[in-house]
Amino acid sequence: MYIWELPDWPQWRYDLTQLAGPLARVRHRQGRFIGRMEALGFRSREEAVLVTLTEDVLQTSAIEGEVLNADQVRSSLARRLGVEIGALAPADRQVDGVVEMLLDATRNYAQPLTAERLFAWHGALFPTGRSGLAKIRVAQWRDDAGGPMQVVSGPHGREKIHYEAPPAVRLADETGRFLAWFDAADGGDPVLKAGLAHLWFVTLHPFDDGNGRIARALGDMALARAESSPHRFYSLSAQLQQERGRYYALLEQTQQGTLEVTAWLLWFVEVLERALGQAETTLVAVLRKSRFWERHAGVALNPRQVKVLNRLLDGFDGKLTTSKWAKLTNSSQDTAYRDILGLLQQGILSKSAAGGRGTAYELVLSGDDRMDQENSGG
Repeated sequence: MYIWELPDWPQWRYDLTQLAGPLARVRHRQGRFIGRMEALGFRSREEAVLVTLTEDVLQTSAIEGEVLNADQVRSSLARRLGVEIGALAPADRQVDGVVEMLLDATRNYAQPLTAERLFAWHGALFPTGRSGLAKIRVAQWRDDAGGPMQVVSGPHGREKIHYEAPPAVRLADETGRFLAWFDAADGGDPVLKAGLAHLWFVTLHPFDDGNGRIARALGDMALARAESSPHRFYSLSAQLQQERGRYYALLEQTQQGTLEVTAWLLWFVEVLERALGQAETTLVAVLRKSRFWERHAGVALNPRQVKVLNRLLDGFDGKLTTSKWAKLTNSSQDTAYRDILGLLQQGILSKSAAGGRGTAYELVLSGDDRMDQENSGG
């Protein structure tokens, strides 16, 4: 029996005495961290939001096994947020769709949640009308024409059914009840409401596909309402991706249990606290980048140098060499060497002390930058 089959569905129950301590910790940390971020300068705050939302879009898709292009995601977000990041990479419709959904959920958090709004999100996620090669119903509830909606794993003939959702004929009533609850000013704790919204929506599983991504967007929307802020400085989806195994296991356990969901909410609150902890690393990186450009504000740099320095500041994978510089900037080896030589002379880059074939280069860090890097484990 699944929880939606229980006679008292959906009368959620949970023990506030067990949740009070973790809730107090996470709300304190939430307020303190958001206060720090709001105190940043405008450009630093913009950069922090862009970094966070890029990670959120990438990871909410990664949970479903979909790998999006990070440069496309960052460009799509920058374009819609009006953030200057230099050259913008063209983004495909799938990337733009996830970005549009997340921005609508978090930027327009105060607007009512309606079926039409959910349909618009779903249409943005599946602009071709297909999920992979399979044609699906887009911007409308599922109809179960191919059988009941089930979450299944395993090879053909030996499938394991993890969950079966309510029949499609119940969706009009079920989603109506969910939407009324989501927008109601019921006085409950808004963080717990975010956790319940996620659980309730994926339990209904009202679409042919995309339910997990929409559920996570609803969680972000509820948290934005809790904070009365459209600015996202931490990524819940990134933390869920790190704990993906536990996420799915606990979800399956909860959906086959009772309407007493303290264990689910306790885990959700703890995941949120860990997401805030991870966000401290983002803050360190943003401050480091801001200080770097303040130190070098009077230095004349060409666009290629600015581009590569920003890549180094954002976290460069591997060692920077002349060949990688040329590839990143679509320039010749001679041009790349002249660009690097200029930065060496300015004291912005230095030759790496690490061994290996060829000469590699790294940023010259200030004392504050080195301290931040050590404290963050970088």
